[in-house]
Amino acid sequence: MKKYLLLILLPGLLFACKSKKQSLSENDEKVDVPEFIEFFQPLKLPYQVTDTVLRRKEMDASVINYKIFTRLVPDSVLTKYFGKEGKPRLYAMGKVKVPQHEIYLFVKATTASRKVLYVVCFDKKNKYVAARPVIYSDNEPGISGQVVMDAKYTLTLTHQRKGPDGQILYKKDAYVFNEETGFLLILTESNEARTKTPPIYNPIDTFSHKHKFTGDYLQDKRNIVSVRDGKDPSRVLFFVHFEKDEGACKGELKGEAKFISATTARYRSSGDPCTVDFIFNPSGVRMKELEGCGNHRDIKCFFEGYYEKHTPAKPKPTKKKA
Repeated sequence: MKKYLLLILLPGLLFACKSKKQSLSENDEKVDVPEFIEFFQPLKLPYQVTDTVLRRKEMDASVINYKIFTRLVPDSVLTKYFGKEGKPRLYAMGKVKVPQHEIYLFVKATTASRKVLYVVCFDKKNKYVAARPVIYSDNEPGISGQVVMDAKYTLTLTHQRKGPDGQILYKKDAYVFNEETGFLLILTESNEARTKTPPIYNPIDTFSHKHKFTGDYLQDKRNIVSVRDGKDPSRVLFFVHFEKDEGACKGELKGEAKFISATTARYRSSGDPCTVDFIFNPSGVRMKELEGCGNHRDIKCFFEGYYEKHTPAKPKPTKKKA
């Protein structure tokens, strides 16, 4: 009788052990992409969250080990917003599977100073293809954020703020996933008139520029290549911002380029398919996109073109009083 009872119970026990989700809180090099994806709980569409989710305390059971995450997802996804030294605590918020197609994972990343909600996408072959931050904790005061994924897998990001007259002003951006380009912007909508063009923030503006090719290169005030000293003479830091077609097509890229010849520096970063060459001469720089920079620009424009070196005007000498 005991033997028969064991035969009845054994399959159930084996199934229970197999169906128990593996913890990802500790580094385990054996964890593969299917196990990583399986760790996330399914989400029901439409899925909607506001920026209050960034302040919410998550359960320890949802923690993802940083080394596991950056082994399966390019570390540039995190370092772009948290820096190379910042190692945020990661939480699995949920997943959305498109039958026979891609899988979306919602991941929350937090440090003491910054919090971001990401959407990370894998294709049907469990290959990483794209990631996008959708909500931030460092919006300007008074601005709230919301993200919605609807039943057609459209990702809509909305930011709201109260205007001086009490009116609720909003900006809405909608994205769909495209296998070739990643998350593609398909709609921008706002009830706020554009009264002024926002300034361009150059994050490396105050850095040292003693190398012979460092400085600022311009096409105009909205199209710049800023170059600063790297950690040694064979490298330079750079920041690029461009706007084409009257601002309808934009791109921005920041990183480190290494000289591959006397006048050519190349940007290529681990985990980022983007490759750009900067070809210098005494009066300017030519930028040429070689491959894979779709995550840093709109689909119809590229990191390319010639930028002339900007020479700051010398201050006028002050006249001495007699």
